[in-house]
Amino acid sequence: MITSQRIRFAQELHDGIAQDLVGLGYAIDLILATSENLSERDSLRALRLDVISIIDKVRREIFQLRQSSGDVDVLHTEPEIRVTLERVFKEIIDNVLTHSQASDLKITISDNGLGGAQEKFGHHGLQGIRERVGELAGTCVISSDFIGTTFTLDIPIATS
Repeated sequence: MITSQRIRFAQELHDGIAQDLVGLGYAIDLILATSENLSERDSLRALRLDVISIIDKVRREIFQLRQSSGDVDVLHTEPEIRVTLERVFKEIIDNVLTHSQASDLKITISDNGLGGAQEKFGHHGLQGIRERVGELAGTCVISSDFIGTTFTLDIPIATS
């Protein structure tokens, strides 16, 4: 398996199965905290230990997959870039929402393309971006000129 495939597989394990197992562990903890049945609690503790063991095994596999094997990397195609960036942004946002205790999320994306991004009749992409950000009580500023386009999103995060 070439390096980029190994790393991509490790990322998929982390973002998929590993996260699901952690969530399962939290769910077991929640049930364990509310259960008053001693037999049920013993079973849940054993199950929780099994989940911890599986998480450790998955983490070791992820670590081994990420170890460089000297394989040659390959160029990425456009669909791969889209999928990869979607997953990267999802993970960043998940981490902010779960761990940061932030009250505001600011995202800036810039390119060095032709510029000229503006809302046009019959085209709804930019309008849809503004509407979706507005639904989150956020703001979306799009600036575009001959040296590229910049999207700046500022979204308040409800803290509990």
